[in-house]
Parts: sequence; structure tokens; C-alpha cells
Amino acid sequence: MSGPDHVDEIITAWHVQLPEIAGLPLELAKRSALLTAAFDEVAARELERLGMTGAEYGVLAVLRRVGEPYRLKPTELTGALLLSSGGTSNVLKRLGAAGLVSREADADDGRSSWVCLTARGVESAEAAVRAVTAAHARIVARIPAERAELLNTVLRDVLAAVEEGVLVRR
Repeated sequence: MSGPDHVDEIITAWHVQLPEIAGLPLELAKRSALLTAAFDEVAARELERLGMTGAEYGVLAVLRRVGEPYRLKPTELTGALLLSSGGTSNVLKRLGAAGLVSREADADDGRSSWVCLTARGVESAEAAVRAVTAAHARIVARIPAERAELLNTVLRDVLAAVEEGVLVRR
């Protein structure tokens, strides 16, 4: 077991100021937020190196993970990302201008279209996903393997318990 961390300092301060809020819910919220921030920070560095924003990465990664023909409708993309429809539209314009995605009319629905990765988009998506995954792996490598596996199992159980009614399943 390790010693006190930054969250312990926060909880100690809240014990003095508002003791009724200092407890396990606050500790879990702070620790999970800090862990997310660490993963987000290393990902942001990789994406900056690649000249890509987080939103652009999100679109490319979602399109790549659906498999060939690497396409979704704009509403499906918006639902899979933490973006508004306007935000998704702006990202798609930038990615289209960069030659990473194209729009195709939906032959079955004249009111709709498909967003498709271009060949260059597939390459960019794969390079970005590999870079971000490698950065995340460097963080996980700092955790003893058995602890990382345990954390993964516990987080799966915790998310299953709390996400219904709280989080949108992607």
C-alpha cells in the first residue's frame, strides 16, 4: 500500500472546512478525475504532435473503429462523441478540408448522408490511435501489472453499477 496522495490532502482540508462532504464519494470522484486527467494529458501531447485536436481525433477514431467501409451518418457520430451537432459539423468541415473524410449521399435516404474516412483518413486515424494508445500504455506501465488488472476489473464493475441513468452508453 502506498502513502498519502494529493487527494488525501484535499480530503483532510475538507474534513476541517465541511466534514460532511469529506468521504469516499469525494475521494473516488477526485481520484478518478485525476486519473482521467493524466490519460487526457498524455493523449493531448500526442495529438498536438500530430497536429490534431481531441475532437478531430474522436471523429477519426470512431470512424476507424466501426470497420470497413469506415462510415457513419453525422447523427451517429454526434451520438458517439461528446459534441453538439454544430460541433460535429465544424469538425467534419475541418477534416473534409484536410482530405481525411468525405461525405457521400445516402442512396436509400435523400435527406441523409454518410461521413466516410478517406484512405488518408484511415492512415491518420490509425497513426493517432497507435500514438495515444502507446502514451496510455506508458502510464499503465507505471502501475504493477496485478494492480492494473485489478483496477480494470473493479472499474468495469463500478461503471456497470453507476452508468445506467447517469452516462450515455456509447
